[in-house]
Amino acid sequence: MITPPEKGFLKYQVPIDAYGNGGFRFGDMSHIGSLLCLPSGMHAWDVKTVQDITHDSLAKVWAEADQIDVLFVGTGDQLFVLEKPIKQTGRDLNIITEPMSTGAAARTYNVLLGEKRAVAAALLAVERGK
Repeated sequence: MITPPEKGFLKYQVPIDAYGNGGFRFGDMSHIGSLLCLPSGMHAWDVKTVQDITHDSLAKVWAEADQIDVLFVGTGDQLFVLEKPIKQTGRDLNIITEPMSTGAAARTYNVLLGEKRAVAAALLAVERGK
């Protein structure tokens, strides 16, 4: 039996070309909704608000921790302080976890990805962007 591909999945990491209007453009694709950019690829992320960014919503990140040095968490239009369990899990797994606005997170992710660093991003979709 063939399992259909996960919605919003690209099997490798690529830079974010644009963000806004509730989604992202990357890898000649567009995606409406939030996004996880992981070593395993680009994944749809079922998170709509900063309150939805929880330890559990980042389970895919934690599962790939051995391939990630830095995680940028895009918290929308403004900076949001992450829950203590998120920061603690990052420390326990040797992942630097940095919250910032989605725009700043996408731009910084692109720079580190271009430098071939072990980077990941969890990006909350925003309406305004670039």
